[in-house]
Amino acid sequence: MPIENKNLIRRALISVSDKSGIVELSKVLAENNIEIISTGGSAKTLREAGIQVLEVSKYTAFPEIMAGRVKTLHPKIHGGILARRSHDEDNAAMVEHGIDAIDLVIVNLYPFEKTVEANNDYETCVENIDIGGPSLIRAAAKNHKSVTVVTDPDDYNDLISAIKDDCCTSLEYRTRLAAKAYARTASYDSSITSWFSKSNDKDLPHGFTSAGVRKKLLRYGENPHQRAALYIGGSSRPGVATAKQIQGKDLSYNNLGDADAAFELIAEFDEPSIAIIKHANPCGVATNTNLVKAYREAQACDPVSAFGGIVASNRNIDKELATVITEIFTEVVIAPNVDEDAKKIFSKKENLRLLITDTMPSPLNNGLQTKPIAGGFLVQEYDKGQIRADNLQVVTKREPSKTEIADLLFAFSVCKHVKSNAIIYVRDKATVGIGAGQMSRVDSARIAAWKALAAAEKLGETKPKTIGSSVASDAFFPFPDGLLATIEAGATSVIQPGGSVRDDEVIAAADEAGIAMVFTGIRHFKH
Repeated sequence: MPIENKNLIRRALISVSDKSGIVELSKVLAENNIEIISTGGSAKTLREAGIQVLEVSKYTAFPEIMAGRVKTLHPKIHGGILARRSHDEDNAAMVEHGIDAIDLVIVNLYPFEKTVEANNDYETCVENIDIGGPSLIRAAAKNHKSVTVVTDPDDYNDLISAIKDDCCTSLEYRTRLAAKAYARTASYDSSITSWFSKSNDKDLPHGFTSAGVRKKLLRYGENPHQRAALYIGGSSRPGVATAKQIQGKDLSYNNLGDADAAFELIAEFDEPSIAIIKHANPCGVATNTNLVKAYREAQACDPVSAFGGIVASNRNIDKELATVITEIFTEVVIAPNVDEDAKKIFSKKENLRLLITDTMPSPLNNGLQTKPIAGGFLVQEYDKGQIRADNLQVVTKREPSKTEIADLLFAFSVCKHVKSNAIIYVRDKATVGIGAGQMSRVDSARIAAWKALAAAEKLGETKPKTIGSSVASDAFFPFPDGLLATIEAGATSVIQPGGSVRDDEVIAAADEAGIAMVFTGIRHFKH
């Protein structure tokens, strides 16, 4: 390494909330004659481990005050970090004011994110907003030509190796850690901004920030010529990004997106349910007390598209369910947990990715989602709209039966997760026809019916299950033609938002056909 790129570490500042690995690291520092300056809590931990420490308050000759709110915000600390070693005026200032150079800064921040996730009160959350820590991190990262900054215990082993080698770090290493440090403070500030906005703002925030930490590089994005990576944000919401992968090759960009779509869909249902997803849209969804039957019913909706799909379950997977899932090629299986016998079944399919989330997310997601556009991005709340039976407005002469109401509500919940324009046919809480992503609602209705007919033929059945089905539309029917297409397919009841200037015409068409129709007053567009 060129001598000018080397940074000899003689003095370290340690201030950590997460104490994992810090004793082991500090012992290596001490063994290599690196002086350790530390704050109260960290100093106590190191001292109890028999490591010699100089407390910040003794070094600065200024006590920690205001219950620890002020401890590292001192010129002797920040001057030691920010001083440019090659600038004569900076070196002269250090001599004049008795400032020693600090070559290594090891800091992790107050656990603000975890404090918020634990639903602590307002004052507790405020007190867990770190001030000194981000200041130290930013100062050290800014002066990375001379200072090594470490914010993640996962980086301790590499630092230990460098210390044991020659007590030096390279410029490339310091630059990489500096970038990681700024990413950490950005993510931290983003979490604080989000919390303040939720606590104090009825509207969307005036300033919006979003940040995450790279978990892994992906082979490529949607296409091989696109680079991609998976980042983890500050949310504790269970799902694909934080799931534990039990087996199988690395997940692709598309795998992650599809698995997320599947898991968010299946979270809509309290009853045992299965969803099969392909290209972000469901091939089939079903609810049944017997999960094997639920899987069979979901698969029967579109058995051709189910091949190579993503399977999501909102219940733990046992040996019997694992056996039927592995009858065909499946890319990913995601569930709260998987029995040991089921894991053995899945292990025979080496390429199948198996994800465990431990628990299910709430469908009432209070977060915000973003969508990039040229020159900026759009922000909106997640669609957490839900409809109950007592929310329905019957607009036809015939009222739906209890069975139809159950199917209508099920269909409308599925509709929420299907690309618009969306038409969903359901019988006995299982999808039997799905039309997605068409420019015309009539086309969605016809495609769903056509796929239901194709599925029936493949399964050797004499007629499609759309006959006698209940239908959901994610938005209103602007003309009767879309409704008539569902009636032609055999639907006997329909759920839709309503709100068209031609609602009267659509209702009249329903009455003429003798079907039941209800309005929700809620639209579920998903572009």
